Amino acid sequence: MLPVTTLTSTHTELLAAIQSKRAKAGVIGLGYVGLPLAISMARAGFTVFGFDIDPEKITMIEGHQSYIEAVPHAILGEEVLAGRFSATCDFSRLAECDVIAICVPTPLTRYRDPDLTYVENTCRDIAKTLRPGQLIVLESTTYPGTTDEIMRPILEKTGLKSGQDFFLGYSPEREDPGNRDFQTSTIPKVVAGDGDQASELMQAFYGQVVQTIVPVSGTRTAEAVKLTENIFRAVNIALVNELKLVYDAMGIDVWEVIDAAKTKPFGYMPFYPGPGLGGHCIPIDPFYLTWKSREFEQPTRFIELAGEINTAMPRHVVEKLAEALDRRLGKALSRSRVLIIGLAYKKNVPDIRESPSLRLLELLLERGADAAYHDPFITEIPKTREYGHLKGRHSEPLDPVTVAAFDAVVIATDHDAIDYAGLERDAPLIVDTRNVFARRQIASDKVVKA
Repeated sequence: MLPVTTLTSTHTELLAAIQSKRAKAGVIGLGYVGLPLAISMARAGFTVFGFDIDPEKITMIEGHQSYIEAVPHAILGEEVLAGRFSATCDFSRLAECDVIAICVPTPLTRYRDPDLTYVENTCRDIAKTLRPGQLIVLESTTYPGTTDEIMRPILEKTGLKSGQDFFLGYSPEREDPGNRDFQTSTIPKVVAGDGDQASELMQAFYGQVVQTIVPVSGTRTAEAVKLTENIFRAVNIALVNELKLVYDAMGIDVWEVIDAAKTKPFGYMPFYPGPGLGGHCIPIDPFYLTWKSREFEQPTRFIELAGEINTAMPRHVVEKLAEALDRRLGKALSRSRVLIIGLAYKKNVPDIRESPSLRLLELLLERGADAAYHDPFITEIPKTREYGHLKGRHSEPLDPVTVAAFDAVVIATDHDAIDYAGLERDAPLIVDTRNVFARRQIASDKVVKA
């Protein structure tokens, strides 16, 4: 163990550097979480290095071109020109950083087990240049115990010790793509450290980057906070998705039920059904806890049931579509042309991570339909882990001739830019999974809710 004087000196020097903003920060992973975080750090007055394995992102940043809606081109360019932010693929420069935030993906395997490959590989990259006086922070969503069970052993293989030579922390990201009411700096941020000194450093650093910090007792608690937030949404969305099926069988409009129920000023919070769950968090994060809970022989029946219900929703939409085609047009799904409106997992964003629209498209093709999509934000389907066979398909135009050539249109994502009145005019049949026509008061006997 290092002498107390050395321990105190390492902590004190880093704390002073953070408080004076002399500390240099690094952000690994410049995606929807990492780039906004890096810019927030730079705007707070820190010198920030962004790290990513994608050279195209680096080129765009150097050209002052943002690929994330939450970071305007002008603000990105301002920070780059001022020298407060730069991006690189050279991970050896992590040695220059006093604070390093990890913002890499934490997906699931095909068996719904946590895949921490990106976190582990990133920690190994950090270990190559790890030095005394650095604060390493994980922001990726994960199960309780990742920081001390996975990160710490990898970093301590260098011979340096957490809490003595370097410091570890966890602070879960809380980004909401497309939500313009909040920015990274205005969303309260949960912070925790591996020990008291790491906690003090976490609070000192993030307290200068965001308006409000929420310290908790340890990294496992902070990891559990993020999972709890997303499990809450997943379970409640599953509940309304199940209610949709039950009420539909009874001839009751679940959307009308929710609109009436939300007038109660207490004890109720509205959640809305849809064609499934999308985004990197809600469809994935609950399974991180179900996996970890097995270690403690604790069942997670609510969470697993919610996952089953939400995963089944795209198939329900396809069945509803097949029924409508048969009854309304007298056509089999296998002989029909179907246009999906919206490939993104939520409206007004170009994000297709875990989007149920991809599963919808796949199911339609499996059933023999001639299926295509239109999305004003996604001109071409990129390579994805699970839907590589869909790569390269292009967004169809939304002109009257094109729309009329399809037998049915499925509203999977309710982008504001879509001409819904035009769709109602030109499409022979519309299956609406988002209640968009009722919300816009467009009455039509062509519309079937699903």
